[in-house]
Amino acid sequence: MTKKKIKDLIAKMTLEEKAAMCSGADFWHTESCERLGIPASMVSDGPHGLRKQDDKADHLGVNESIKAVCFPAGCGTAASFNRDLLYHMGETLGNECQAEGVSVILGPAVNIKRSPLCGRNFEYYSEDPLVASETAGSLIRGVQSKHVGTSLKHFLANNQETRRMSVNEIIDERTLNEIYLAAFEGAVKKAKPWTVMCSYNRINGTYAAAHHKYLTETLRDKWGFDGYVMSDWGAVNDRVEDLKAGLDLEMPSSMGVNDKLIVEAVQNGTLEEQVLDTAVERILNIVYRYTENRDTEAVFNLDHDHEAAKKVAEETIVLLKNENVLPLTEGEEIAFIGKYAKKPRYQGGGSSHINSHKITGALDAAEAAGNTHIVYAQGFDDKEDKTDEVLLAEAVETAKKAKAAVIFAGLPDAFESEGFDRKHMRMPDCQNELIERVEAVQPNTIVVLHNGAPVEMPWADRVKGILEAYLGGQAVGGAEYDILFGKVNPSAKLPETFPKQLEDNPSYLAGFGEGDHVEYREGIFVGYRYYDKKKMDVLFPFGYGLSYTTFAYSNLCLDKKTMKDTEELTVSVDVTNTGDRTGKEVVQLYVADKDSTVIRPVKELRDFVKIELAPGETKTVTFTLGKRAFAYYDVQIHDWQVETGEFEILIGASSRDIALRDTVTVESTVKIPFHYTTDTTMGDIMSRPEAWKLVQSVLSKGMFGHDSEVSEGGDAAKEAISDEMNAAMLQYMPLRGPVSFGGGVSMADVQKLVDRLNAMEE
Repeated sequence: MTKKKIKDLIAKMTLEEKAAMCSGADFWHTESCERLGIPASMVSDGPHGLRKQDDKADHLGVNESIKAVCFPAGCGTAASFNRDLLYHMGETLGNECQAEGVSVILGPAVNIKRSPLCGRNFEYYSEDPLVASETAGSLIRGVQSKHVGTSLKHFLANNQETRRMSVNEIIDERTLNEIYLAAFEGAVKKAKPWTVMCSYNRINGTYAAAHHKYLTETLRDKWGFDGYVMSDWGAVNDRVEDLKAGLDLEMPSSMGVNDKLIVEAVQNGTLEEQVLDTAVERILNIVYRYTENRDTEAVFNLDHDHEAAKKVAEETIVLLKNENVLPLTEGEEIAFIGKYAKKPRYQGGGSSHINSHKITGALDAAEAAGNTHIVYAQGFDDKEDKTDEVLLAEAVETAKKAKAAVIFAGLPDAFESEGFDRKHMRMPDCQNELIERVEAVQPNTIVVLHNGAPVEMPWADRVKGILEAYLGGQAVGGAEYDILFGKVNPSAKLPETFPKQLEDNPSYLAGFGEGDHVEYREGIFVGYRYYDKKKMDVLFPFGYGLSYTTFAYSNLCLDKKTMKDTEELTVSVDVTNTGDRTGKEVVQLYVADKDSTVIRPVKELRDFVKIELAPGETKTVTFTLGKRAFAYYDVQIHDWQVETGEFEILIGASSRDIALRDTVTVESTVKIPFHYTTDTTMGDIMSRPEAWKLVQSVLSKGMFGHDSEVSEGGDAAKEAISDEMNAAMLQYMPLRGPVSFGGGVSMADVQKLVDRLNAMEE
């Protein structure tokens, strides 16, 4: 429907009808208007699968949903580092939505993994905003190619479950822009989601739903978002003020209560009716974008999509350790140990929980492959963290007799879920004990982990193989089996750092705050940015993951050695498969500012590409870097800024495995005015030659060490005040300093000098 037709439709609506349109009709539907033929549209949970309730859904939205297909959760799909894979997954989800009459799927979620303890980390992508943004963008484009909307969430800074509906997060402007906003920014600008969902929490004192700065000034005015903003379920606190801030749709229904407040506000003049009209227009644009592109021929083929979920899972499993134990051989007796071999933990708890039509565990996959050499022992029960001595003894005996033992372990539902944060980073004690007892009798022990976030691994040095399967969706067992036995070559990389212990994490000291107040004291130093700066050992670094083949990097080329920040830099590198298996490699490009006067990370990921190579094959990977690749967010100009200087281009297989490097000098084209005051130090002025020349010409020579008493004094004076001390004292002396030392300089003289200096900057 054209913009004019929608405006004409709104002009025919009553005030009450317009107010009602800004609230859900129930838990999952937008409001209809039968009088004007405006249809309702359905939204549904499920960034990694369709959680649609059937027609008998309760008004709270907690009853069982339809049978559907559960794809790997965000923690896993980000590990694929494969944009094309995520696009195709999005296409499948979009087709499912068309088949089921769902107009908008509620996801993806791009909140940053600030702490490994966040209960919802399994749904989020990464500690790095570029990975989060690019992964989300690919999924969004795939879903929306089927004329179904997405809802990018949770805007903004929903990085904990503790007091999530009231917590006030104190985050400085630079950190917000470089880390937390950046994850949303790229996805909004490049992929253009139909809707955005605001979060519950407050940001610097203001609830997200009422934050005009972010919902309107940032999201719409700066980034160009043109869809509607909906609330997270129950995130509305002041309906009229939220509407003014840019929150268009309240979900779920307020049963008319907030509609009445909107009507009253328009009638008493505290809300301009045009604000309401604009919100209704945004909502109807999306409603008709879906209804006018309805695909009535779409079919939800559960078994077909199950296989699609397996293909995604194959690229989400990270090989963390392999001491010549993998791949396994199907003809040898292998022990599968652990409850998750039979009944895998493949998804997280909460609003994204999928009612899977079938689940494939590793044992199921072995049976389907006709492998009769697998022996199984349960090993543990995850209903409570308590060792079952009978199950443990059976597992140890089973492991002893096998060629190798694969332990399927991880975090049970009680350890991580939406609604609460983890209390520690440990796995259940009973599982750690099982691993240690098995590896003591079986030298070829492999651990397969099912978890949505990092865990401590006290046994990591003693087992020969570790696979991080994350929460790999309902077909995870098939993917695990094929990787374990070499039918699929692992190619995933960690989208987050695994620290050795919780206490190493940069957010540990401030944690989730005190009461309703949490300060992001680590600032921009989230994840690898922190560990690199501290030169801290980690268990497994960001971007890390092994393969059954090997890769070599060569011939790094930059198309220029000097450039302005308005230009682009083209970077190319050759990658060769030096092993004997076809494999996929994630080529990572980091940028390091070598001359920065601003506090910055050692390096930051600026692009990545995943390529497939046959044995002996070489491919050239090309990257294009613009201004943002070299920039930091400057709070003085409230924009991105590049400092003139030398930057290092780093190419590697992980954040800690840099293979090639070269440098480029970037010249800034933006001059940031320097504001002088009487407190400006001599050292700061020295860095600006013209200003320093003026200061020297105005102030007494004696203040710069030429006529000082020290230079004329004896040896004792020279020993007391060294040349180094003199230089330091001068460097840190404020412009007003000479007034205190005589020499005929007054504060009036200094203020005149300050005025002249500031005039030079204009």
